[in-house]
Amino acid sequence: MGNVERNWEDIFAFVQSCGQAFLPAYLPIVEWRQQTEYSDRQRHFQLYRRGRYVEFNLVYDRGTVFGLQTKGRTESILMSLPPLARWEYCYEPEAGSPEAELTEVFLQPRDWV
Repeated sequence: MGNVERNWEDIFAFVQSCGQAFLPAYLPIVEWRQQTEYSDRQRHFQLYRRGRYVEFNLVYDRGTVFGLQTKGRTESILMSLPPLARWEYCYEPEAGSPEAELTEVFLQPRDWV
């Protein structure tokens, strides 16, 4: 990155432009997908992935772990967790399914550093 000087007005303008771009970008996706049917398999996978998110938050997320270890208000700390989740031992998505492809291609551990 170059030596760019930033000031409050530029930063605020950037944040505003991001906020103003959200609905025009998001609403067409919602309108296009709102009638899309989903199966029990897809719902099962969604709940399983939510469970993995909960695991990550409780074990690895520094803010969550710090809050719990320092006797913070538990309800406030856990408020971001999904209302429904699922855990399954040795879960494997159905071979050849979109869930299997997502797992094999994108949901693999990576060394990002």
